[in-house]
Amino acid sequence: MNAPTLEYVELAPLITVFGAAVVGVLIEAFVPRRLRHLVQVALTLLALLAALVQIILLAGTELVGAVGAVAVDGPALFLQGTILVLAIISVGFFAERRLEGGGDAFAPAASSLPGSEEERVLVRQGMLQTEVYPLALFAVGGMMLFPAANDLLMLFIALEVMSLPLYLLCGMARRRRLLSQEAALKYFLLGAFSSAIFLFGMAFVYGYAGTLRFGEISEALTANLGQDGILLAGVGLMAVGLLFKVGAVPFHSWTPDVYQGAPTAITGFMAACTKLAAFGAMVRLFYVAFGGLRTDWQPMLWAVAIATMLVGAVVALTQTDIKRMLAYSSIAHAGFVLTALVAADSSATAAILFYLATYGIATLGAFAVVTLVRDSGGEATHLAKWAGLGKRSPLLAATFALFLLAFAGIPLTSGFVGKLSVFTAALDGGAAPLVIVGVIASAVAAFFYVRVIVLMFFSDPAPEGPTVAVPSLWTAVGITLGAAATLLLGVVPGPLLDLAQQASVFVR
Repeated sequence: MNAPTLEYVELAPLITVFGAAVVGVLIEAFVPRRLRHLVQVALTLLALLAALVQIILLAGTELVGAVGAVAVDGPALFLQGTILVLAIISVGFFAERRLEGGGDAFAPAASSLPGSEEERVLVRQGMLQTEVYPLALFAVGGMMLFPAANDLLMLFIALEVMSLPLYLLCGMARRRRLLSQEAALKYFLLGAFSSAIFLFGMAFVYGYAGTLRFGEISEALTANLGQDGILLAGVGLMAVGLLFKVGAVPFHSWTPDVYQGAPTAITGFMAACTKLAAFGAMVRLFYVAFGGLRTDWQPMLWAVAIATMLVGAVVALTQTDIKRMLAYSSIAHAGFVLTALVAADSSATAAILFYLATYGIATLGAFAVVTLVRDSGGEATHLAKWAGLGKRSPLLAATFALFLLAFAGIPLTSGFVGKLSVFTAALDGGAAPLVIVGVIASAVAAFFYVRVIVLMFFSDPAPEGPTVAVPSLWTAVGITLGAAATLLLGVVPGPLLDLAQQASVFVR
């Protein structure tokens, strides 16, 4: 047997991120505690920047490497680059220490009992939980591998590498520890169930095709006639696992609880990056491996897309917590992406890539703004606390309003161009009814976005709040970049649209 050949140059971005994550674990063991935070932040940022440069240098590459397990092509490189950009900004939010009086958003020790004397001592000593950074690197590595996976086994490995660190990160909030730990437990249990269902579906597909590779599965669709039952069962079960990750209805129940309970910096990181990775994997799986079955899986995705858009938009109207409202907003946006996925062509792929990039940037910025609105208990996430924010801090309120208008799809924002692109792709793919539902859901969603804007600018602030914390350079730069990109991509979307169109072809 010949030794497998690995394409180290083409796989360099993944190797860089995973290698830095391993080094980060060693830093936890050997570097003195007083130096760990600085060393971990520097290592994480350097690794992510190096990987981003490598992605740029690989532009235009098309090959299937790692013995057929990893695809290096336009969609994979586009999504990996976007994930890295968002991850770099997220690390800045993780490193924010001014908002908590010298600490950060994470508990000094996740293993300490909430409210215990041990925890109070650690807080007084200013301890920081620097394990966050290697965990984030492992999650980013899994997210980069997920949309590039070209066989079933690598797809499952990437799913778990991406998910397991996130389960831990969700339970590390400095404030409201019990709510944070509850969110982590719910995410872990439901994620474990969805992974098991996904793995069960993989077994069915392998039993049908006798191979793990996407291209060979596609070829087997025409060879194994008369065995469609086991294949369709496998496709359906695998779809459940992926739809759980994107927060689509009816697999969305974890989303509002986890978004609310997790540290807000982690919530933004998850909301922006996990959707990119999961939709990238979903598009590759359904277009490359199951493209010959599109008449069978399209009706399923039609139903899921309609339910996701309507449930996300309608239930968001009833929310009184800003993080839960943004969670249901993210559910509705998953439905909008699914409308384009149903079209199953290269223009749909380009529209999805553009939408995911613009949505990720706006989402990260919106959650960063949430971290700055405070009361005596920390972040003021109840909507009533946001009344009069425009009078206390006009610039911050205007920035948040810009992100909300982008979510609503208002012209001159990136959200408008994103929705226009996915709806156009759906129309071209013969999914006009889906577009009609999407427009209705967008109109409903616009109501609760505008409600928050009205609350901020046309209501009097309560005597006890809101107060706006002054962020460090980390958070200020992240929010500024997010707002600038949201506005710029709404006014001049051409370059990113062209890049998405060039990156829309899958290698097979």
